[in-house]
Amino acid sequence: MKHLFLVLMSLALLSCNKTNGQVEKPSVTSNELKKMVSYLSSDEIKGRNTGTEGIDKAAAFIENKFKAFNVKPYYKTYRDSFTVKGKQAFNVIGFIEGTDKKLKDEIIILGAHYDHIGFGKKVGNDSIANGANDNATGTSAVIAMAKYFSKVKSNRRSIMFALFSAEELGLEGSKHLAERLKESDANIYTVVNFEMIGVPLIDTKHQAFLTGYELSNMGEKMNSYAKKDLIGASDVSKKYNLFMRSDNYAFYKAFKVPSHTLSSCDLTNFDHYHQVGDEVELLDFSFMAGLVNATIPTIEAMSNTPTQEIKMYE
Repeated sequence: MKHLFLVLMSLALLSCNKTNGQVEKPSVTSNELKKMVSYLSSDEIKGRNTGTEGIDKAAAFIENKFKAFNVKPYYKTYRDSFTVKGKQAFNVIGFIEGTDKKLKDEIIILGAHYDHIGFGKKVGNDSIANGANDNATGTSAVIAMAKYFSKVKSNRRSIMFALFSAEELGLEGSKHLAERLKESDANIYTVVNFEMIGVPLIDTKHQAFLTGYELSNMGEKMNSYAKKDLIGASDVSKKYNLFMRSDNYAFYKAFKVPSHTLSSCDLTNFDHYHQVGDEVELLDFSFMAGLVNATIPTIEAMSNTPTQEIKMYE
């Protein structure tokens, strides 16, 4: 009888899946990130240039992930279509509504561009610019976070998962979505865009940097939420004004809210930007998984504070 009691107690503990009295939350694995990045940067996708069959396959991949996670489209379909330079393009937009009756009207956007340049200067027999770090990594991180929040349902504010096309053609996808959301008077709280997070920074205490770090208290708050030195500034980012060179910028312009790009690549630690050498084999998925798992609690906290703690500096 005692043995049966112990067995039943063990099963009960396993089914509850608890650690230190709290429900253990799922984590993102390096293997699942590698699988997603590997497909998005495979030769089959042919560099994900806007308006190509390859980027259509990438979009379908993202849509299927959202469907599998039961992440709903923000609009009638996942595809937010527009035309750029005579090419048909589409962002892919998923949405998880917040659980709080009032706070759910405030939206946090987690974004990344899923397009790339298609082909580059030939090296040996290879001319496909697969764009593994740029930006299959950011895309995969956003998909992984969509999976997480679809499972835990812990966000009081709503979260939009926006994968942008035509970034490489001049940030056109994010411009289109920002303008469309502005026209509908959407209540955007913050924007965190993910760009090139597949390699670790060199000689820094923090794991990643925010472009435009000095413009708001987002970095400071994310570190507070993470309870560690997760996010820092980047002299390289400031020197080349990377704040204005990724998809966060359109939302800053349209809404004047904290909108930054999170990256671990300042181009001094990766030699294959916009080249055919940007391949999955060069990436550190253990680092990437650690960064994503450390970032998720900061987004979770961001989505749950009673008041808007993240603000632009005057």
